[in-house]
Amino acid sequence: MKASDLIRSWGKIITGKIPILSIEITRECPLHCPGCYAYGDDHLGGETILREVSDFRGDQLVNGILSLVDRYEPLHVSLVGGEPLVRHRELSNVLPELSRRGIFTMVVTSAVAPIPMEWMDLPHICVAVSVDGLAKDHDVRRTPATYERILKNIAGRNVYIHWTIVRSHVEQPGYLEEYVRFWTAQSEVHRVWCSLYTPQRGEATPEMLSPENRQALASELPLLAKKYSKFLVPDGYAKAFVEPPKSPDDCIFSRMSVNFTADLKTRVEPCVFGGDPDCSQCGCSASAALHWIGDMKVAGPLRVKHLVRGSMNMGAFVNRLQTRTREGLRWGDAGTPRQSADLIQIK
Repeated sequence: MKASDLIRSWGKIITGKIPILSIEITRECPLHCPGCYAYGDDHLGGETILREVSDFRGDQLVNGILSLVDRYEPLHVSLVGGEPLVRHRELSNVLPELSRRGIFTMVVTSAVAPIPMEWMDLPHICVAVSVDGLAKDHDVRRTPATYERILKNIAGRNVYIHWTIVRSHVEQPGYLEEYVRFWTAQSEVHRVWCSLYTPQRGEATPEMLSPENRQALASELPLLAKKYSKFLVPDGYAKAFVEPPKSPDDCIFSRMSVNFTADLKTRVEPCVFGGDPDCSQCGCSASAALHWIGDMKVAGPLRVKHLVRGSMNMGAFVNRLQTRTREGLRWGDAGTPRQSADLIQIK
């Protein structure tokens, strides 16, 4: 989200609406990546796991997604999983409608299957492909979505590459630049951006980055961005990885977003990671970007985050004046579910 998008969000927040909506559209995924937060035992609060919840297909899924969009009226929608391409037929009905409404929508996929070419012509729609490290690491971790298959399935498309950096990537000399050089050289890749591995509280795994790793990244990532124009890492954005928000209440992204799992009714809390994320070690790219933007000065001591928080207070006040509420915002209950005007039927 850019600063201009954050400004547009204020109007949504003041009227009690949600700027960012994320939906796990399916529980199915052919990958079994170690450490995947979506399939973690505590992702949905510990009572159930993603593979156990009910999910939908066909018209039920299409209209269920659009019903949530109608309810929250977001500026940005992320469609994740599971593996969203498992539901490519449904997405080919949802995405044109979201595009028609002018809603910025991102499909986050492993590219384990071909990305439908017709999605590339839809305004406001983008596809982000998760590639976690160089082929020697990624292919072991994310098989069957190997480098070979990804390159085949994105051929002729226009995609973003999302990279989750873990400790071993930082501690191997030249690793970061080799990754950035490879993916920015692909003609199909529009931009490359990165997150850092975010652990749950109390976790102790080799993927976790040390404070020294984060300091090193804060220096190296902006240099790579200057060398490779497709690599999207502003200076301040990288610094936000060193001092992330202290808690979900302090995280602009967490407070401006609402997240649903595959049954389209269970909320993922307190953010997209679910469970009990260790905010002191947060590496979420969206959180870092909004934390960086939020620290920008507007006038004197006034910063963007102060305007956002003021808008949230106003949104809570507006919600209290409404007779019917839309559940889900961290600054108070919000707005009214409304009936979709036209239900879409899959042909």
